[in-house]
Amino acid sequence: MQEDDDFSLFAEEVQGIRPLKKTEVYLGKKQGGVDYSERQKAALIAKVEDRNHLSKDYVERVDPNDMLEYKKDGVQDGVFKRLRQGKYPIDSRLDLHRRTVEQARRDVFQFVEDCMRHDIRVGVIVHGKGDRTPDPQDQATIKSFINKWLRDLDDVMAFHSAQRHHGGLGAVYVLFKKSEKARLENWERHQKR
Repeated sequence: MQEDDDFSLFAEEVQGIRPLKKTEVYLGKKQGGVDYSERQKAALIAKVEDRNHLSKDYVERVDPNDMLEYKKDGVQDGVFKRLRQGKYPIDSRLDLHRRTVEQARRDVFQFVEDCMRHDIRVGVIVHGKGDRTPDPQDQATIKSFINKWLRDLDDVMAFHSAQRHHGGLGAVYVLFKKSEKARLENWERHQKR
């Protein structure tokens, strides 16, 4: 009984509808083809930006003469001591002088990705002390962000302010996580003993 009522209501609603005479519908513009290359470039840039989770909003300020140091759990004390003393060979270097916070943010993120891609174990980031800025509130801005960003990156195992000959308090040594390939080689080397 309910079905009959539903059918009759439907029949009443569609009662004067006639089929369309045209068999095809064209929804596009009649102009030339669309160039999607710019959209693709923008999408690629947006993807790279989306992966960069480093914040540029708030940072706890450090003094231009503060020493930066950080070590994740699991990093051996001897390894951290050698890093602090600058005894590891530096395989890569990033200079952030005269960079804005946004430029530095992109550069640091890309630097860490590149180091991981090329199995680099130790790099140095030269950020400057930031003590030449006349306004005390703006001093050590990039240094402060470096202190925050390196802690937020999973691939960074430890960092420490550099020795004088590598930039002193205006630079940091960065110890990166071993890649899977390097871990496997290390494991194989120790198995042969």
